[in-house]
Amino acid sequence: MADQRHLVTALLDQQGRTYAEEAGIRLADKPSPLYQLLVLSTLLSARISADVAVAAARELFHAGYRNPRAMLAASWQDRVDALGRGHYRRYDERTATMLGTAAEHVLDRWHGDLRRMHAEAEGDPKALNTLLTEFAGIGPTGADIFLREVQTVWTDIAPYADAKVSDGARTLGLPTSARALDRLAPPGRLAALVSGLVRISLDAKAADRVRAA
Repeated sequence: MADQRHLVTALLDQQGRTYAEEAGIRLADKPSPLYQLLVLSTLLSARISADVAVAAARELFHAGYRNPRAMLAASWQDRVDALGRGHYRRYDERTATMLGTAAEHVLDRWHGDLRRMHAEAEGDPKALNTLLTEFAGIGPTGADIFLREVQTVWTDIAPYADAKVSDGARTLGLPTSARALDRLAPPGRLAALVSGLVRISLDAKAADRVRAA
């Protein structure tokens, strides 16, 4: 257990930021940051590097598209241009369309407030997963991304970990279950831990650096 805690400490020191933090989202149980997390989850779902997805999210938010009304009010070309500034060029046109469609769904289905979705699901991750995949651009992968990050503020769904997290944990020799990882994580740092483990699952060299520390 002591060795595992040392690994967790090293991982958090090196990779201890959530993707939401990297994108400049001040995550809270409020409509705007929850919507921004949905946008980020959409971008991270594509077969593109996480760094590019985060950069594209920052450009969208810098352009003022921080809530569904602003996203929907922007023209399709405005969205494409913001994505391009973040170098999200391979999927920019398709993603610009999906962002508009998803923003409309947030407004029509949830009156602009994803807390309503949380309430309808009654804190059940499986129900939330199903509701999340109703958004354009959000499949099972995107739903997992959203739930991994949002557990910081929707604490009733914690501890949450998916297959990517388990892959990273297995690489480092850590337990793969969400509850076991929660026991190893410092208070309030589970979301950061699972984000770090996702990065480990995507980068073998990152695992080597954690072990060396």
